[in-house]
Amino acid sequence: MRLNQMLDEAKTQFVAKTPVDVHNEIFRLIREQQQSGLVYGLQEGQQAQDFTLNNSAGVPVNLFELLSHGPVVLTFYRGGWCPFCNMQLRAYQSILPEVEALGGQLIAVSPQSPDNTLSQQEKEELRFHVLSDTNGLAAALYNLLYDVPPSIQEIMTNQFKLNLMEYNAANRWILPFTSTFIIDKSGVIRLAYVNPDFMQRLEPQVILDRLKQL
Repeated sequence: MRLNQMLDEAKTQFVAKTPVDVHNEIFRLIREQQQSGLVYGLQEGQQAQDFTLNNSAGVPVNLFELLSHGPVVLTFYRGGWCPFCNMQLRAYQSILPEVEALGGQLIAVSPQSPDNTLSQQEKEELRFHVLSDTNGLAAALYNLLYDVPPSIQEIMTNQFKLNLMEYNAANRWILPFTSTFIIDKSGVIRLAYVNPDFMQRLEPQVILDRLKQL
């Protein structure tokens, strides 16, 4: 089954399990972002922005250092609390041997705290770089960062019992637009997928197909 088919099933379950006013408000925000006319994320053909973030073991990982060894698949996600993100990361883990066979590397970045990053990596048995961007600096470099509006803050706090500032160890409620970039060895973005609808993600097969073209 394709990743987005599984995500569609998860969306159906999410709608069935949450109050109408809750999922309507979440879908309203997604529509507003999609229809805003704004361009989110760096675009194909642009130069990637360098950053250094700590992995789950607290070790700094530098993007351009990794690029010196081959292309990088860079994905930004919301956090280990998001079931749609976990499905995506498991799907990407399943193609990791093929990514590496094509000379590529995989990096996943979220604003969650290092402790939550470590917990997620161990729970999901992820074997690629999972980095903590607690203040959203890397997400901002890629034009992905947004402030969670008060209505969604209230839903997350009351309905899902999640205080995002505490979870992220940050001083504000921030999230990145879910996105995946393929960056070639010279640092040029060769594929850019950015979607305000966090219930959809780039298919693993698209990643492999594009890596084969590099």
